[in-house]
Amino acid sequence: MQLYQGKQQQVNRRLPSSPDGSSRRKLFAFAAALGGVLLIAFLAYFAYLMVSLPKVDRLADYKPPIVSQVFGDNGVLVGEFYLERRKVVEINKIPRRLIQAFVAAEDSNFYQHKGLDYLGIARAMVKNIIHLKKKEGASTITQQVAKSMLLTPEKKFSRKLKEAILATRMEKKLSKDEILYIYLNQIYMGAGAYGVQLAAETYFAKNVDQLNLAEMAMMAGLPKAPNTYSPIKNMEKARERQAYVLERMVKEGYITQAEADYARKTPIVISSLKKVNNDQSAYFLEQIRQQLEEKYGEERLYKEGLNIYTTMNADMQKGAYDAIVNGLKAVDKRQGFRGPLKYLTEGDVEGYCEKVEDGIDLASLKQGATYHGVVTEVDAAKGNVTVRVGERTGLLQKKDMAWAGKLTLQNSYGKLPEKTRGLSLGSVIEVQVLTPEVNQKGAVFALDQTPEAQAALYAMDPRTGGVKAIVGGYDYKKSQFNRATQAKRNAGSAFKPIIYGAAIEKGLTAATIIDDSPVEYNSGSDKAWKPKNYDNIYRGNVTMREALTSSINMVSIKILERIGVGTAIEFAKKLGFTSTIEPNLAIALGATSVTPAELTAAYGVYASGGYRVTPYFITKVTDRDGKVLEEIPTPTLAAAFDNSTSATKITMTGNEPATVQTGGAPQQTQKPAAVSPLPPPVQVVSPEVAYIITNLMQSVVNSGTGQRAKAVGRPVAGKTGTTNESKDAWFVGFIPQLVAGVWVGFDQEKSLGAGGTGGAAAAPIWTEFMQRAVASIPVQNFTPPPNITFATINPKTGRLAREGSEGSLQECFISGSEPTSYSE
Repeated sequence: MQLYQGKQQQVNRRLPSSPDGSSRRKLFAFAAALGGVLLIAFLAYFAYLMVSLPKVDRLADYKPPIVSQVFGDNGVLVGEFYLERRKVVEINKIPRRLIQAFVAAEDSNFYQHKGLDYLGIARAMVKNIIHLKKKEGASTITQQVAKSMLLTPEKKFSRKLKEAILATRMEKKLSKDEILYIYLNQIYMGAGAYGVQLAAETYFAKNVDQLNLAEMAMMAGLPKAPNTYSPIKNMEKARERQAYVLERMVKEGYITQAEADYARKTPIVISSLKKVNNDQSAYFLEQIRQQLEEKYGEERLYKEGLNIYTTMNADMQKGAYDAIVNGLKAVDKRQGFRGPLKYLTEGDVEGYCEKVEDGIDLASLKQGATYHGVVTEVDAAKGNVTVRVGERTGLLQKKDMAWAGKLTLQNSYGKLPEKTRGLSLGSVIEVQVLTPEVNQKGAVFALDQTPEAQAALYAMDPRTGGVKAIVGGYDYKKSQFNRATQAKRNAGSAFKPIIYGAAIEKGLTAATIIDDSPVEYNSGSDKAWKPKNYDNIYRGNVTMREALTSSINMVSIKILERIGVGTAIEFAKKLGFTSTIEPNLAIALGATSVTPAELTAAYGVYASGGYRVTPYFITKVTDRDGKVLEEIPTPTLAAAFDNSTSATKITMTGNEPATVQTGGAPQQTQKPAAVSPLPPPVQVVSPEVAYIITNLMQSVVNSGTGQRAKAVGRPVAGKTGTTNESKDAWFVGFIPQLVAGVWVGFDQEKSLGAGGTGGAAAAPIWTEFMQRAVASIPVQNFTPPPNITFATINPKTGRLAREGSEGSLQECFISGSEPTSYSE
């Protein structure tokens, strides 16, 4: 017995000690307590979620963020404001088969489950365990709606729990069709499109009710990975996904195998409904965005689907944009080719082209568009190069880069020697698409170059103030600074019609003789001011007409001396100038900084027969249901060109109230709600002064510095402007129904170089714009008012001349100011 006990003690000494029953009970008690605490915490958190989660009731009145649309003066869509580009379509207008395609692809048990698909969850877990990674998700359509509408996109377990609770609640509150209505309008479908309606427009240029089965299946495959399965980007992947959706539809009994096979063979034509081009309207849209955001707030503008009606004319706006782009490229190319943007090694070409491809939204290159390309082959004998743009290649022929002059073509990679103009393999250049790639044939390119100079164009109806077009620079994406309304630059000779207007009002006439000769001005400082004519030619005695026609500087200065600087400044203020005008003689040469909008509006006073109008952009704003939030009556000049009476008659378009001046006090009729009338046009210059200045500016176009504008092919008045060293080039001109101003220059002032005058740089832009702008405007002459007299004069003396005498011409005068004596 003792021997056994001794051995047992030895064994006990050798074995490790184990917890006794008391220790085990303590461990179990601790584990149970911890489990209880965790369970209570989970239940508390669950209870917290149950009371703190968003209410699903608000989904019953589903109003997603939708696009606010901007319309031009003829009802054409010209722009959009949005956070998510979406058009809402009622569930009863969505084809049943399209709904079935989405259900088959995304949630086959949708009509059976109550928010959670437990069978789907189990199936997904098994697949994910087998593949040791997340291979399949199990979110139902209801859960996807809950995540999209009520939760943040965070990837946490807590969000999945919230999603499950909300999905269960939604199924109790909403019908299956109501859930589908939200889902199909809310979901992102790629290419910037939200919801099935906009996706149908984006990919197939159709409404949802016009889609065929092949298109429906392709669309239903997009939500899983919109970019991966985009038919625009990757038709092969899109076809694979389409086949999967069709297979699922067959399994669910929605279509027959024969229908699926037919759909697979149906050709897919990628086409997009003409999307509004925000680029060409960007500066105009930004102008109204600031007004709208200030009045209605950012939330309302970007989410509530406002309808904004504007004064913009879509054709004029496009014409303005094209004219600026073409004109600036012409100015830039006159300065020569600046060389490749950069040089790539052979190993860098593939990666660079992949990045370029990512930025191309269309299946093929757009004709007329400019892209970055890489030179991949050189044919030095023919002078041609092959250029790769993204995944495509095309030919750049010698004739299509002739503007760049003689170029050295190097058939190897690497930078060209210093001062050598040319291209080598790996050169990154800009190319414009002359012919897109068609049927496996490569594209045809022309060498292009982004201009360094900038330009602005501002056009408005001088009779109403309605702004028809604004372009504030070459590329809004690169520079949001609106040079049309914000850039103050010296006006040069484009300011002379303001000086001449003050002179005519002061009593001078178009036939007044002024001596064109050099003068030196001493201001008390060491350095005297010695102004000179642009061409350094001095003509002696000339009429004011000849002086403005030829833009003679010395005459303009002497006119200003005669009438007084103060008189000219006061006259300019009447025309609407608000910029500071320094009181010195240099303003006769345009040494005052003004915006293109300011100068154009001032010319508008002459175009309208002496009326100053208030420029405006918006005519009406309604909410998504059509309720009028704001309406701006349009003031028009009924009598601006009516020579039967000198009375001022102001009418207003539409059914809004009119302010009528009939010799007594204005009488205002009752205004309807939501109407915000503009200040009525004000006669600030007599019709006679306005007509004479207009007539003088017609001579500028017909035989002076603005002759390029004759190409408009109808009566046109205008004036060029060029500042010292050609730092600014201007042309402002008008027809009776439209006034437009163009400025060209560098943001950081420097010379525009050869061809940098108003007549060579700005007038061609103005002319191209006007030729397109007047296409739908009837031809109208500048009609003289009753108090204008025409007389035959001798332009050498400014006196009357006998009919038929040599060199005589007809001149216009305010009645009573015409000469009374004849030349000897």
